[in-house]
Amino acid sequence: MNAVRRKKLMWVMFTLAGAAIAVVLVIYAIGQQTDYYFDATAIAQGEAPQDKRIRAGGMVVAGSVQRAPNDPLSVEFAITDFQSTVPVTYQGILPDLFAENSGVVATGKMQGDTFVAGEVLAKHDENYMPPEVAKSMKENNRNGAVPPSEQYNPAEKLHETKTLQQ
Repeated sequence: MNAVRRKKLMWVMFTLAGAAIAVVLVIYAIGQQTDYYFDATAIAQGEAPQDKRIRAGGMVVAGSVQRAPNDPLSVEFAITDFQSTVPVTYQGILPDLFAENSGVVATGKMQGDTFVAGEVLAKHDENYMPPEVAKSMKENNRNGAVPPSEQYNPAEKLHETKTLQQ
């Protein structure tokens, strides 16, 4: 093999080795950023790893939300999947949609039997429908039936908005 071919072969080998290292590093980084989801039953049965970031989801148990009297940002509540219940602690501002008997997904770590959340996301009902779509559904419903749930009723306007005329 002459020197020119050897030099080209070395460049190809270094390029392939560099690409392989880059792929391995990307796959490793993605694996480190992956948060596995566990429901309350899996957490209660000890399937969730300790001190590793995970996602926990469920419904907020009615009457379980308690705020610390000296720190309004410190909140304790419990989540359930209607089979098991897991206590959750959170330090921060809760989202506007957070309420008892509503769904949440929290990201954090298990510490003993308590889930310590670093982020809480409130979920709206999967049957939610924007007011405009609900109004359109009611107006265009061919058989005249009205959706039974209150969540399908569009919000009433509190006041008229006026636009500036130029």
